[in-house]
Amino acid sequence: MDLNGNVLIAQGGGPTAVINQSLIGAVLEARRYPQVENIYGAIHGVEGIVNEELLDLTQETLENLERVAATSCAALRSTRVKPDEAYCAKIFQSLKAHNVRFFFYIGGNDSSDTVRIVNDYAAKEHYSFRAVHIPKTIDNDLVLNDHTPGYGSAARFVAQCFIGANLETRALPGVYIGVVMGRHAGFLAASSALARKMPDDGPHLIYLPERVFDLDKFSEDVLSVFNRYGRCVISVSEGISSADGEPVATKLQESVERDAHGNVQLAGGQLGDMLVDHIKKTTGISRVRADTFGYLQRSFIGCVSDTDSREAREVGAKAAHFAIANGQTGSITIRRTGDYETDYVLVDLEEIAAKTRLMPDEYIGPDHNDVTKAFIDYVRPLAGSDLPEAYSLKAPRVPKLLR
Repeated sequence: MDLNGNVLIAQGGGPTAVINQSLIGAVLEARRYPQVENIYGAIHGVEGIVNEELLDLTQETLENLERVAATSCAALRSTRVKPDEAYCAKIFQSLKAHNVRFFFYIGGNDSSDTVRIVNDYAAKEHYSFRAVHIPKTIDNDLVLNDHTPGYGSAARFVAQCFIGANLETRALPGVYIGVVMGRHAGFLAASSALARKMPDDGPHLIYLPERVFDLDKFSEDVLSVFNRYGRCVISVSEGISSADGEPVATKLQESVERDAHGNVQLAGGQLGDMLVDHIKKTTGISRVRADTFGYLQRSFIGCVSDTDSREAREVGAKAAHFAIANGQTGSITIRRTGDYETDYVLVDLEEIAAKTRLMPDEYIGPDHNDVTKAFIDYVRPLAGSDLPEAYSLKAPRVPKLLR
């Protein structure tokens, strides 16, 4: 029997450059079904549901929806709140009051767990309800997915930043360290490898949280590259950890802070500063600089992958189709087929919720400071079809006359 009622869509966790494509994909697909009465958007995720901060997206024009779809960051705004049993009770007071029968939550690991909790509560309340998690995370760490919307555009941004850093160190030799997001999974830092074109291009070293980070080995690696090329470009994941499993970044903090999901707040720019000081002290290299990419890599509006944008729209539409047309609940996953095609498969929420995917071993180089060709083949189509390239002058040098 078809459910009749309202649709509610929310966004959770960190924004991306294409998260609004998923929102608009779900809205436009939901409009096709007569059993949908109204389509609502919750401001600030589950907080907006509890506080009844809802937008009536039924009133939006197609033209404005498309403009929002092409805009980065979270149009509905986001939240880090993880609802417990008591919070879920408040959520359902609002859901019932607004006759919400279809719930779509766009987010990553923690958001998928939120969907699971809300769906379980609906079952206990005997409330007819369909909940679908729509994948999103620049970390690319949702299990059962080949990749996740948001990652391709963030990878594109990171790659272009390292193209610039490579050119910078070629013009003014030195050591450059780029600290890239990635708490447990190194996919984003690894994407910096797309910056390489010539054999001596950086990043020359890539360090991922899937492998133990040793400061002494780090110094040896940097000095070896610097002696070979007169410069060194390094990509470092913010989540790199020492042999004891403690993130290198947290060693700099007097007290460790955690968010609502229990995640340690990493030390941000301090990690880059610490690595700069370490390289200067242990190698004698004087020109060493670091940048922490931070928020810039998540929602940079001028750096969107066409592949990422298209797939983000599709997962939103698929969520609405599975829930409204098929009466199903679950999480949308992306599967890769052929040279590069994708299928969209609905899986049980329990298979996704609060689980973390790491970089496969075959993507990480044997020396633990680089990626393999298999990873390059994996990431290249995700970053988009027209990734910019850098070129160098090819003119011969003029013979010296004064020596």
